[in-house]
Amino acid sequence: MVTSVWPMASLLLTMLSRTAAAGAGFIHRQTQSSDNSGMGLRHNIGWARFLGPVVAFSWLLGCASVHNLPVNVPANGGIVDQIHRGFKDVADQDDLLIGLSFSGGGTRAAAFSYGVLSEFDQIPVPRAQDKLLDRLDFISGVSGGSVTAAYFGLKKRAALSDFRELFLLQNAEEGLNTTLSLATMGRALGGGINDQQGFTRWLDTHLFHGATYGQFREVGPPRVWINASDIYNRVPFVFDATAFTAICSDLTKFPLSNAVAASAAVPVAFAPIVVRAYPDTCTDPLPRWVARSVADRSASPMLRSSASAILRYREGKVPYIKLLDGGLVDNYGLAAMTIARESSDTPYGPLTPQQAVKLRRSMFLVVDAKAGVSGNWVQTVDGPNGVDLVKAAIDTTMDASVGASYTAFERTMSDWQSALVKWRCGLSAADRARYGVRPGWNCHDLKFFVGRIGFDQLDPARAAELDKVPTRFHLPQQQVDEVIAAGRDAARINPTLKAFLASM
Repeated sequence: MVTSVWPMASLLLTMLSRTAAAGAGFIHRQTQSSDNSGMGLRHNIGWARFLGPVVAFSWLLGCASVHNLPVNVPANGGIVDQIHRGFKDVADQDDLLIGLSFSGGGTRAAAFSYGVLSEFDQIPVPRAQDKLLDRLDFISGVSGGSVTAAYFGLKKRAALSDFRELFLLQNAEEGLNTTLSLATMGRALGGGINDQQGFTRWLDTHLFHGATYGQFREVGPPRVWINASDIYNRVPFVFDATAFTAICSDLTKFPLSNAVAASAAVPVAFAPIVVRAYPDTCTDPLPRWVARSVADRSASPMLRSSASAILRYREGKVPYIKLLDGGLVDNYGLAAMTIARESSDTPYGPLTPQQAVKLRRSMFLVVDAKAGVSGNWVQTVDGPNGVDLVKAAIDTTMDASVGASYTAFERTMSDWQSALVKWRCGLSAADRARYGVRPGWNCHDLKFFVGRIGFDQLDPARAAELDKVPTRFHLPQQQVDEVIAAGRDAARINPTLKAFLASM
């Protein structure tokens, strides 16, 4: 939902300029009353123009720091297998591996992903009695998309019956301070206008009701990854057992509402969510791939950066991990799956050999509700102004990272398919028997499908209207229902999904 920072950023910059002007005006009035000489007046007015912003900024920066206290607890001993140890409890179900990734974008992202899930509940699996919704293995969510991902992961199909009323049609901003004043500007510069309490409490009251990550394990697949951004290490922070093993903390006791709030913590609007590392309280070794990837200069930048961050957590170099909106570093939420595959030292990982020989079809779809291009400053020789320039710079950075992460993910999945086929076809008769290969098995019968579901895949006029929907957490009912319908329609006509179904 990182694009929703723009209304806040715009107001912030506007308020700063007005505050500076107000400070200059105050000093100007004071100098007029105390110095009637022309030279002195001109001299003091010049200093007023300089001191006005200084006084305003000094007042604002002098305000108390705004920060959040960590709520995660130490593991105290060995950490039990919690949520993310390969794909054993999901990929064993059938010969399919299906994943969805919900992008950021506030309520419009939550509504769009909800529409896609609703359509999946209408699509029958070929030669089976159930729907495609029943075959989901994992869902990754960022910011607004993380709300849908977490609620569906907790409630399963039941989430489709009440998510619209409980969240999409509600005002999730009602517990937040959205009014800018000198007081709130001080909070903004002190860390963030809002701490985590308002949004976290709202999410818990309306959706999660005290649910923790431990309940994900109890209710079974799909596995859900909630993604935030570690703004010190500049890497994705995925709420899974890998990260929580590194910080020696008990993931099963971590509240879902806090994870979602971290994923949606827009800079300036929110102070960073804080997770504490307890590096001396557990006995679990880090996964072998961490040290291997840190030492491997040929490892991908994403893998090596993530491994370095995990190592810093365990070594106690980052005792307090500061988290903001997941869209800052990975607005598609693809990093977790990419790293899960790239960190493996086998051709089949993160699957088990038994799962890998059984697998026939895999599909990964990004549900993309990010904002499109905007602004009219390209129509004139001047511009963009300060606000538009900041917005354009961050949009450019985000879109570039999104494109890079999607390209890396496509390449990783293509390489994985090739590695799996080669491995499967090279198995001995004894290996095939040990892994449960059935008569008539074809080692080449494996195909991966990677695609994206977005507004731009609908007709241009409709896509243009959808792009105008704000990326905030409060939308009118008409816009909510339009975005839900768009999610259903875009899924129904998606060429990647069609090809996947036809191949079965």
